Amino acid sequence: MHTFQTYPSDMFEIDPFTKIGSEWMLITSGNREKANALTASWGGLGFLWGKNVAFIFIRKSRYTKEFIDNGETFSMTFFDKKYKNDLKYFGAVSGRQEDKFKTSGLNLNYHNDVPFVDEGNLAFICKKMAAVPITKDMFIDMDIDEKWYSKANLDDYHTMYIGEITDILAR
Repeated sequence: MHTFQTYPSDMFEIDPFTKIGSEWMLITSGNREKANALTASWGGLGFLWGKNVAFIFIRKSRYTKEFIDNGETFSMTFFDKKYKNDLKYFGAVSGRQEDKFKTSGLNLNYHNDVPFVDEGNLAFICKKMAAVPITKDMFIDMDIDEKWYSKANLDDYHTMYIGEITDILAR
């Protein structure tokens, strides 16, 4: 296992557009007995309700959503470019069918019992604050529904989760 250190949020600088949108992340949730992760490129960081927060979006059909819904925490782990194929794999395969960690060779690590991916170089540990289902009637710009929730994804809308960032870990 790698050694991670907590990083003070007031010293933290990140380009979320690149880090989340281009480099991607693994969102992990569960416990020491069972956890799952998925690749994500939608989300953000900010300040809400007096706290540093992260927000992520998970489709109804994703296995990791069950872990987030049934738990109180999740993590967001970021990687060096050499792990891009692993991120593609975690986005293409369901944890319902196979143990993605065993197959990929990536490993879980834990911070205060919250799972995150050990091979990452940066992780946000988050405590769930809100879950907001996205529905078709919420869109003002209906092109969003057509582009992202077409007939192939009918009724597979996302849920937006807002989590307090309790710890930032770096190695």
